[in-house]
Amino acid sequence: MSTITELQNRVKTFCELRDWDQFHPPKDLAIGISTEASELLDLFRFKTDSEIEIKMQEPNFKLKVEHELADIFFMVLRFAQKNNLDLSECLKQKIQVNEEKYPIDKSKGSNKKYNE
Repeated sequence: MSTITELQNRVKTFCELRDWDQFHPPKDLAIGISTEASELLDLFRFKTDSEIEIKMQEPNFKLKVEHELADIFFMVLRFAQKNNLDLSECLKQKIQVNEEKYPIDKSKGSNKKYNE
């Protein structure tokens, strides 16, 4: 299993060998994250939960999902790497914020937003 830092370095090397730094300012990487997330979403559009459950058992469909997730993850890693963000710390801090917004006694078993 790889660490986040190892993966960021792999993405960094991949991009630098192709001279792509010039194409990766924050705006364009944020657009890339959104675009790749939309491509993942498109795989599920107009399908019911039961249809999706069946589709996820199909190797070709599952591979498409894996590739879209990898594209999103690539862009997230690159965004963090280019902007000196520690993804582990970002996640830890956000979980702490969410623990305060969604205390177990008020949110367990509920999908309501913290302000509802």
